[in-house]
Amino acid sequence: MDYRTISLDETSARDLSEAGLRYALVDAADADALDGWIRADFRGFHDRQPSAEVLEGARENFAARRNTAVYDDAGPSREPVGTVNAWPAPLTVPGGARVDAWAISSVTVAPTHRRRGVARALLGGELRTAHALGLPLAILTVSESVIYGRWGFGPATWSTAWSVDTKRVRWIGGETPGRLSFAEADEYGEIGAKVLDRVMAGRHGEIGLEPYLAKRLIGPLKADPEADKVRLVRYDSDSGDPEGFVSYVLKGDDDFTRHTVEVRHLAAATPAAHRALWRFLLELDLVATVKIWTRGIDEPVQALVNDIRGARVTDLEDHLWVRVLDVPAAVQARTYERDGSVVLDVADDLGFASGRFRLTVRGGQAEVAPTDDAPDVTLPVNALGSVYLGHDIARNLALAGRIQGDVDALDRLFRTAVPPRLSTWF
Repeated sequence: MDYRTISLDETSARDLSEAGLRYALVDAADADALDGWIRADFRGFHDRQPSAEVLEGARENFAARRNTAVYDDAGPSREPVGTVNAWPAPLTVPGGARVDAWAISSVTVAPTHRRRGVARALLGGELRTAHALGLPLAILTVSESVIYGRWGFGPATWSTAWSVDTKRVRWIGGETPGRLSFAEADEYGEIGAKVLDRVMAGRHGEIGLEPYLAKRLIGPLKADPEADKVRLVRYDSDSGDPEGFVSYVLKGDDDFTRHTVEVRHLAAATPAAHRALWRFLLELDLVATVKIWTRGIDEPVQALVNDIRGARVTDLEDHLWVRVLDVPAAVQARTYERDGSVVLDVADDLGFASGRFRLTVRGGQAEVAPTDDAPDVTLPVNALGSVYLGHDIARNLALAGRIQGDVDALDRLFRTAVPPRLSTWF
């Protein structure tokens, strides 16, 4: 079944029609229609009007996604008043398996069309489409954290931002063998994509990147206003294996010795690459500050410098949100670090994941079956999404009254020693 051409969700189509609106798939081969969708998407995120060059690049970038639009045919504009796109993305789950999840992005509603059920139709339609495709999970990254819980999504990874005062700290992270070298994004693209795939496969919470997302991390996209400032440094092991890269921009200061490095992306497939790339950033000449975003909550930079207060977290926020659509399939797809058994009673207002299930783990492998036994734990589906990837959040949710029952048993089974991480947006 081709996810790009599967029929539109009938419930959303009917609801929008009753509101005087039209629900439609955007044909990627129809440049005019796709350009209108792209302009609406840019407008929804308060971005600039896309130039012809940006539109050309965006058409290529979005061609592999299922792009859906809502139109108001009674109005004067032919551009959408609502947008969303989605595609199956491999999500790395605890144990290393990669499970196709319905990645949802570009959710916008024109401010002229609020309170007409557009967002409800778009999100509900995507979840019903994912369920029809047999996908056990849906995922998204969010611009606002108060919206998606009502559709059963729960925050499952957190990200950190850092600022490091390089005039204050000194490297104590040990020797860094291997080779660093500057690279051109166009020439490094294929190698960099393989490095990224290795990184994404190696940590639960990461997703396999379509070419557009990989290209965005390696180098600037078309018409990027900072394209001429972006620098790319690759790391190769002593044996010549490519194991990491960092892309960054230097920002000037009135004092030429106090530039700021803004890291666009740091990818490290091995600890050696991680250390070497951090050392490169921290020891750059004429630099006073290194800023980096979208790192895991266990980013090790404070252990690599002599003064941990010179490396400080400037932001901590939710990042990947997970929505369970099929409890047995999702729960059996990952592995577990402790054995045990628990009966889960899952509530789901949309009906996809509702039910009572016995989860039994033996040797790290799960078996899940419906049961009429009394529940050990009662929780809504968004709380199940939050604990699914192993983050240490179950007890907090219980404290807030969102999980009832034997929360310690739930936490022992689902939590992982290494926290989940997603190191990009989509």
